Amino acid sequence: MMNEFWNEKYADTEYLYGKEPNAFFREQIEKLSPGTILFPAEGEGRNAVFAATLGWAVDAFDFSDKAREKALQLAEEKSCKINYFTADLAELEIPENNYDAVVLSFVHLPEPIRKPFLQNLIQSLKPQGRLIIEAFSKKQLGRTSGGPKDIDLLYNLSDLEQDLRGLSLIQAEETETALGEGNGHSGLAQVVRIVATK
Repeated sequence: MMNEFWNEKYADTEYLYGKEPNAFFREQIEKLSPGTILFPAEGEGRNAVFAATLGWAVDAFDFSDKAREKALQLAEEKSCKINYFTADLAELEIPENNYDAVVLSFVHLPEPIRKPFLQNLIQSLKPQGRLIIEAFSKKQLGRTSGGPKDIDLLYNLSDLEQDLRGLSLIQAEETETALGEGNGHSGLAQVVRIVATK
């Protein structure tokens, strides 16, 4: 079901969220030395491919076969390699202590899935590993600049901070930002941003 939904979203030859990396992610990743990195629900690959061009060893996955196809096409275009597979994030077993960084860029999950999934991601980080999150906040509801139309899939900062107890927060904020990421994310948006380390 999810595969069909996202395959339809990504069916167009245009990249729904563009080919350039998310600005907040780019700002954060450029502060780090390359290592191993995981991109869950990575969509068409813009962030994963950018990390690969910086020398990161990239694992990425998504529900959608079409997203994978477009991500691998983008990697070829940018002359880099990524390991991209399709998987259901609620069922995927992620190895522990495996990644120097994990990135969640606009990954919106209902609470019963989000909480255990974030715990799996925390366990997948190496000691001192970095978790980078940007997502739409509940204040985004009603705006046309992107994001789910279901408030249960939107986030507030205090909930995420609770979900990430045990990590050291480097940055945690709810803010308004101007998005220019293809047709999918365009205009002023309310987001939450977290950077944390294990």
